[in-house]
Amino acid sequence: MTERNRTPWVVGVSGASGTPYAAAVLRGLLAAGESIDLVVSRASRLTLLDETGIAFRDAHWREDLAEWLARGADGKPGTFEGPAADADIRYWGAGDLAAGPSSGSYPVKGMLIVPASTACVAGVALGLSKDLLQRVASVTLKERRRLVVAVRETPLNGQTLKHLVALDEAGAVVLPASPAFYAGATHIQDLVDFVAGRVLDAAGVPHRLYRRWEGELGSSRAPREANGGGAAGD
Repeated sequence: MTERNRTPWVVGVSGASGTPYAAAVLRGLLAAGESIDLVVSRASRLTLLDETGIAFRDAHWREDLAEWLARGADGKPGTFEGPAADADIRYWGAGDLAAGPSSGSYPVKGMLIVPASTACVAGVALGLSKDLLQRVASVTLKERRRLVVAVRETPLNGQTLKHLVALDEAGAVVLPASPAFYAGATHIQDLVDFVAGRVLDAAGVPHRLYRRWEGELGSSRAPREANGGGAAGD
């Protein structure tokens, strides 16, 4: 793909718990042949280190990303293959407010914030743009592009609910990281993939991360077909 024809999805990872959700979304985008611009907030690095043991470093982001995407939701290394050597991924530091996606003239399809912390939700709703992640989200809204906010927090207080309503009114898709069980989950990865799949659904990106409801009771207990993104051993 030439630089001129490149139109990526921006994936923003904030400091909320739920880094396996982000990994599953990134794998889904790559499986669909999408280009990715990645923004990892400073707070999310602490969460990633705590949840996976991976220290995400600017100077070694490709190696660290490959290790992250290869882990399953249970933390097991080598569950998935890492990104291909020619995968179209560009990384922007969270403090780089001069990065390409900080401008509306930079072509992107939209932005997926996975997971989204309440601090991130507040910053985007109020238009603070205190870091690149928030700035790109503000640009996405002003340019009327697709913004999916996968908020991961419970319970939600009144102020956060107001911020989520403000994002909805601004045109964002508010998508709580809320797994469902009708798809026949048998592993933690299945629950993670369900949320990731719903994020990709909201973005209009095809995937096979979970079994869709077909209007038939008991279908979740039927043998599962390989979906290319479920838990190892399914």
